[in-house]
Amino acid sequence: MNTKLHAVTDATGRPIRFFLLAGQVSDYTGAAALLDSLPQADWFLADRGYDADWLRKALQDRGIKACIPGRKSRKKTVKYDKRRYKRRNRIEIMFGRLKDWRRVATRYDRCPETYLSAIALAATVLFWL
Repeated sequence: MNTKLHAVTDATGRPIRFFLLAGQVSDYTGAAALLDSLPQADWFLADRGYDADWLRKALQDRGIKACIPGRKSRKKTVKYDKRRYKRRNRIEIMFGRLKDWRRVATRYDRCPETYLSAIALAATVLFWL
């Protein structure tokens, strides 16, 4: 069983929202699911997997600046703030802290709802640490 976890964090890397998908599903699906529940923000930091024109347009309509590097297969390069993009490591640190919980890292739970509940419990503790 393979799953992908999409997360929204605040500027300090504390988890705010999660969305669980099957592992073979594109990152665009997770971005579309979390788009409506985004908090008010100035910047949206994401990796190349989230590079889509429709996502950039949706963020622009909300008044959020996108800091997403373009895919390598893009014909026209996309400019992004490289210095700000380095702050994306806070998101990776949050995922690493989530995986400190053995139940989350090894995915003991077969049921997606139970697994997401374990993630929510771990995230609640991480939010306050």
